[in-house]
Amino acid sequence: MKITDFIGEATEYDKKEMLEERRPRSWLKSVSAFANGIGGALIFGVSDDEIFVGLMDARAASEKISEAIKIKMDPIPQVIMENYTEAGKDFIILKVLPGQETPYYYVADGNRIAYVRVGNESIPADATALKRLVLRGTNMTYDSVVSSYMLQDFSFTKLRSVYRMRTGAELTDSDFISFELADESGKLTNAGALLADESPMRHSRLFCTCWYGLDKASGIMDALDDKEYSGSLVSLLQNGTEFVKNNTKKRWKKTGTGRVEMPEYPEQAVHEALVNALIHRDYMEIGSEVHIDIFDDRMEIYSPGGMFDGSIVQNLDTDYVASKRRNPVIADIFSRMHFMERRGSGFKKIKADYRRAENYRKEVEPLFRSTPTSFFVTLYNLNYNIPIEKTGLAEKKQAFNVEKTGLQEEKQAFETRIAGLDVTAPTKGNIMKIYQKFGDNIVFSRADVMKVTGLTATPATELMRKLRNNGLIESAAGRGKYRFSETQD
Repeated sequence: MKITDFIGEATEYDKKEMLEERRPRSWLKSVSAFANGIGGALIFGVSDDEIFVGLMDARAASEKISEAIKIKMDPIPQVIMENYTEAGKDFIILKVLPGQETPYYYVADGNRIAYVRVGNESIPADATALKRLVLRGTNMTYDSVVSSYMLQDFSFTKLRSVYRMRTGAELTDSDFISFELADESGKLTNAGALLADESPMRHSRLFCTCWYGLDKASGIMDALDDKEYSGSLVSLLQNGTEFVKNNTKKRWKKTGTGRVEMPEYPEQAVHEALVNALIHRDYMEIGSEVHIDIFDDRMEIYSPGGMFDGSIVQNLDTDYVASKRRNPVIADIFSRMHFMERRGSGFKKIKADYRRAENYRKEVEPLFRSTPTSFFVTLYNLNYNIPIEKTGLAEKKQAFNVEKTGLQEEKQAFETRIAGLDVTAPTKGNIMKIYQKFGDNIVFSRADVMKVTGLTATPATELMRKLRNNGLIESAAGRGKYRFSETQD
């Protein structure tokens, strides 16, 4: 293999013009970072701007590299050193394999430092990264670590009821031990604590927002709907699913044998993406939560923590990504409840659900993106910018039994109608929620307004009075019934 070919194929490597004998940390920090990550290589004899300088004495350099690794690395990582000659110049490629005994430290000059890879740099691991490396080196995961919380001090009503409903069996206290949710002394593991009704893990939360428009800055109000959830992971999954149901819609069209439903987002794709976000997130990232953000044209799901093995998902073929679980204890109990499969990559399932959809086209293929500390899934709205045909497409109830009417053009027109109202931004937000729910044709009552907005009776009555006084709603058949009025030319 030529050096140029290796550089073209490698994804993790550092170039060194020469072996710096007096400053071994300048290159040993990369050895540490590669061993603590997904592996990598150092190429000696090539400058940063890829000038092929070559080494004066490659054999002597090889010996010094080996000696420095033995003396200044603890534990000693597994490396493969290869010498190359190209165009009359000598080079060394030092391949560092991903380590099994992390953390790998640089030990010299009174220092003991573990390095990690961030982008194309090797930097000292912070406290959280070091904890991850220690767990990995002891073949443990965060969710299997025993906490200080006692099983007897917490209720698991949600977990037990859902387990019974989905498996037909009772979840007993002995099962908690068998499934590694608690130890023999009755202490919960972190997985068990995350599944408690009132989870003590305060950073295990779900933030959901339905935005008006295509980004967080568009429109006349902050958001159409906004919820924050905490508690058991089972509750978070149900809450997130319900939020999506309440803030998306579907169409349907008649066929010769019945009708075909056309939801904005495939139900199973949403479920898989949300399960993955909750199960595979990095729970050692304190102060960060899972987010669902719904825009007119897409839904974005964010979870703390990148790919478990440190790779970058956009550099991979997602059809062939092996399933690796950051939290295998949590994944196991969720698979027992049939929320997820024990095998297989969620990427393929999400893409397959999209490709089976009626309105699928290549430009709405789901998008996966990661950094070392975050993961994003973008699910595109299958019905966005798809015109309704006169032959029978209609807005119907969402696949999850919740209706949300109004296309983008109608939303923009209604926004214009209420732009001049002398009301607060939150009031305009509530008006938009009502319109998004009922549109121009569906009749609603004060009770419906209270349910949609969360207002109590008196504020809901006052809001409807303002709508009537401004000509936005009119009486409909039935006592206390209203509908949105048509625009007056």
